[in-house]
Amino acid sequence: MSVQGIGLRRSRSGSAAKERPAPKWELSGAAREQIVQYAREDAARGVYMGEGFLSLRRQEVAKAGPDRAALMARLGGTAAPGDPEILEKIKEGDEMWLRLWFGGEVRLERQGSGGIGSAVHVFDENGDEILTYTAGVGWHQKESRAETEAHSVLKSVYHEAYHAARQAIGAARDGLDTKA
Repeated sequence: MSVQGIGLRRSRSGSAAKERPAPKWELSGAAREQIVQYAREDAARGVYMGEGFLSLRRQEVAKAGPDRAALMARLGGTAAPGDPEILEKIKEGDEMWLRLWFGGEVRLERQGSGGIGSAVHVFDENGDEILTYTAGVGWHQKESRAETEAHSVLKSVYHEAYHAARQAIGAARDGLDTKA
């Protein structure tokens, strides 16, 4: 199950229905063109990876990753892993509900038995640890393999377009025809 698109929708009868897993992330043609446009604009300004591209990259990577906000809300963002009662509730009750609502592939692990060093780890369907909760620190988000792959694809497309634009700018400055 993909934890991407986690959440519930209501059917016409008002009962909760499980969402279907979102498809694997792919770079769309429109996003690719937007990246190339940002790369050209940034090359003309002499800036590598300007704000426009960074904003687009954040949006696209968010599509590839799990909905951590929904997971944190479901697990209770203020739960203290040092409290054995809360740890047990998270381990048993919330894991059961997460599996029922989100398709069965979200896994929770407990570290420690309470107190200093205790943590709750949340894993996605690929076995990637995506969230950790520790007392005194709170939630810590970790990048999944899908998000790392999206970053790689986006940066690669930008890098190629940026360097092609810089090369064209340099050739135009030197009076060379790059299209010949």
